[in-house]
Order: sequence, then C-alpha cells, then structure tokens
Amino acid sequence: MSERINARLPQPLAEFVSRMVGETGLYETPSEYVRDLIRRDLERREGELVREAILTGYRDLAAGRVFESSGDFKADMEILERKEANGW
Repeated sequence: MSERINARLPQPLAEFVSRMVGETGLYETPSEYVRDLIRRDLERREGELVREAILTGYRDLAAGRVFESSGDFKADMEILERKEANGW
C-alpha cells in the first residue's frame, strides 16, 4: 500500500530536483528521488539510535554498571531491574 504526498517547493529547490532527475540526473522521477531521500534519512536516524545505545553501554561499563550474564535473558533483565532500582 502506498500513499500520495504532495509538496510545494520554492523555485531553488524545484530547480535542484529538476537537475537530479531525468536523462542527466541520478533519478528517473522526482518521486524516486524523494523516496531515496526518505530512506536515507530513516537509515541515518536508525544509525543515530544504534550509536546512542552503544555509547550508553560504554558509559555503563565505565561507571561499573555491569554484571555477568546468566545466559537467561529474562533472568538477566530481572537482575538489571533490581540493580537499577537500587542505584547499582
């Protein structure tokens, strides 16, 4: 399923899109270009979330907020919740 989105562009942006589309551009249609821009933005934002999660893990490690895994995810999450509730 797809949904149509209409957007009004100021002249400089419309001219830029025109250069990106067609025989001399990288994309066949303006829609293809917009879809690619949205996909790239989505990937960038997801990457930022992953980077922030990794940094949070490093900060926890540096602060000593670590424990040995039992190998049981559910049990480990219970341990983590208890430790966080008690301020580590």
